[in-house]
Amino acid sequence: MSTGPQPRTAAANAARRAATEAKVQHVRDAIAQLRRHKQPITYPAVALRATVSRTFLYENRDARALVTGAAATGTGHRARAAADHDAQQEASWRERALNTEAALKAAHAEIRAQRDRIATLMGQARDAEGEWTPQAIGRITTENTTLKQRVRQLSAHATTTWCCPNNPVGVCGMSNGC
Repeated sequence: MSTGPQPRTAAANAARRAATEAKVQHVRDAIAQLRRHKQPITYPAVALRATVSRTFLYENRDARALVTGAAATGTGHRARAAADHDAQQEASWRERALNTEAALKAAHAEIRAQRDRIATLMGQARDAEGEWTPQAIGRITTENTTLKQRVRQLSAHATTTWCCPNNPVGVCGMSNGC
């Protein structure tokens, strides 16, 4: 039995364990970076950041546990963030719907008020049209003619009898011949 190869094998095994531990630490660091940058934690993303192979991530028990745990936690955070975002959007839509409903009720009330006002005005127009029968038109025309004749008579009388208000012709002393 030779004692030479055993110390070398032990040293190689120790170096391999140290390299594996370094790779696992690189995986931890890569997961931390992905979380900081809020990027999804997947096997390809971790392998790229940690500069290890995907095979290492799948075959090494510690690395696989780290990635699987981080991916599950990240999925939970994303799901909660998505749920919060959905709840905010739903509240926003609910508020918009309530505002729209209130505006629609106000618009319907305004339309109803305008229709009532139009109906009232149309009724008044019909009432005014209904009063002007041919007999009423004849009566108003006769009254108008009578009033015009009376105005002409008074105007003629005033110019012949009165020069100025309250003064008979010739009393005021104006140069126009009074």
